Amino acid sequence: MEQQKLPNVTFALVLSILGFLCCCFAGLPGIILGGIALFLVTKDEKTYQLNPENYSNYSTLKTTKIIAIVVLAIGAIYFLMTAWSIYQTGWDVQMEQSKQLLEQWGIEQ
Repeated sequence: MEQQKLPNVTFALVLSILGFLCCCFAGLPGIILGGIALFLVTKDEKTYQLNPENYSNYSTLKTTKIIAIVVLAIGAIYFLMTAWSIYQTGWDVQMEQSKQLLEQWGIEQ
C-alpha cells in the first residue's frame, strides 16, 4: 500500500512560521497562529497513531509541533511583557513613546 502524507502538516508548518514572524506584534498573532498550528498537528498526530504505516511525513509533523510550541511560548512571553509594560506605565505613555519612535523614523501619521 502506498504511503500518504498527513493532510494538515504543511498548512500547520506555514502557520507556525507565520506565527514566528508575527510574534513581535504584541504576541497575539503568534499565539493565535501557533495555537491553530498546534491544534492541526495534534489532530494529525491522532490520525497517524491509528495507522502509522500509512503515512510518510511523521518527522515533519514532529518538527512542526516543536515550532508551534516555541511560537506559542514566545508569543505568550511577548504578550505578557507588553501587558506588564502597559500596566506599569499606562496606555498614554505607551502611545506617546510609539509616536516619538515613528517621528524619529520619519514616519508621518
